[in-house]
Amino acid sequence: MSEKIKIGISIGDVNGIGLEIILKTLVDPSIYDYFTPIVYGTTKVASFYRKTLSLGDFNFNVISDAEQANPKRANMINCWDEDVKIEPGVANETGGKYAFISLDRAVADLIAGNIAALVTAPINKHNIQNEEFKFPGHTEYIQAKANASDSLMFLIGEDLKVGVVTGHVPVSEVAQKITKESILSKLQLMKESLKKDFWIQKPKIAVLGLNPHAGDNGLIGKEELEIIMPAIEEAKEKGVFAFGPYPADGFFASGAHLKFDGVLAMYHDQGLIPFKYIAFHNGINFTAGLPVVRTSPDHGTGYDIAGKNEASESSFREAMFSALNIVRRRKEMAELTANPLKISKLSKDRD
Repeated sequence: MSEKIKIGISIGDVNGIGLEIILKTLVDPSIYDYFTPIVYGTTKVASFYRKTLSLGDFNFNVISDAEQANPKRANMINCWDEDVKIEPGVANETGGKYAFISLDRAVADLIAGNIAALVTAPINKHNIQNEEFKFPGHTEYIQAKANASDSLMFLIGEDLKVGVVTGHVPVSEVAQKITKESILSKLQLMKESLKKDFWIQKPKIAVLGLNPHAGDNGLIGKEELEIIMPAIEEAKEKGVFAFGPYPADGFFASGAHLKFDGVLAMYHDQGLIPFKYIAFHNGINFTAGLPVVRTSPDHGTGYDIAGKNEASESSFREAMFSALNIVRRRKEMAELTANPLKISKLSKDRD
């Protein structure tokens, strides 16, 4: 039997729901049949939330590095020793400081290959900012650490996969960042991820318009005619099965997304609002296009319910199993690439 995959977990804002959803996930002993979890945080903060959740019998196996992880336990790497004042629901400097310490240590292990994947609990994108973290969010930070030229914010649900051309960008700056090159890059990343990470051999991708009614033939904006349509045509020439642009409102309302393997939205809310409505409880965020695997739940810090034992762990749990499955598929793909004779058999089995 091969060694179980190690999955790292960063705890996010210590005043948010991160540790609550982590503990609610790891208290289930069946988890350890599938992978070895390693949490980057401190047992002191975990103990606070363990008592809040009345998980008296649950405790972590404390280790100093990933190699020491017990495959049958929830493991914890203590990333700091000092006491931390926990204030559930409060957005403050403390929450950001320790969210970064956890994330930084976990990402270092991810890049070094000490863990196979990383699942990130939610951060507050404002209070985490410091001299080492000057990014709009997890996605951009991990992309930089992985030395990747581009990445794709890819929201994954059971019947819906949505990527965005522009991620954490002010709405006032979206239009100027929509270029043929950026669309082509995201389409290529989505195609490769659908093939490599989800085993969809010939993915069909829908592309949304930027303007209302997809510009209505230039009456409500020229971006569709001058940028998006030429990008789709060039993508097709490069072997990407891309279609559109489709008006975003009617596209989701009519269920057209069910006809495609992936959907490329032009900006954050255009893609994430319908995604969270359709797949909120089990949807996850995946950073596609990187040499490393990172997933997260598709919700935020949940300050309004922090410390109240009201947070659902369903999305976080799904993020963990999605990370596991992506790691397995990538490993299998690498093995198949080394043995091309197996590829035809695989394609038949997956069809």
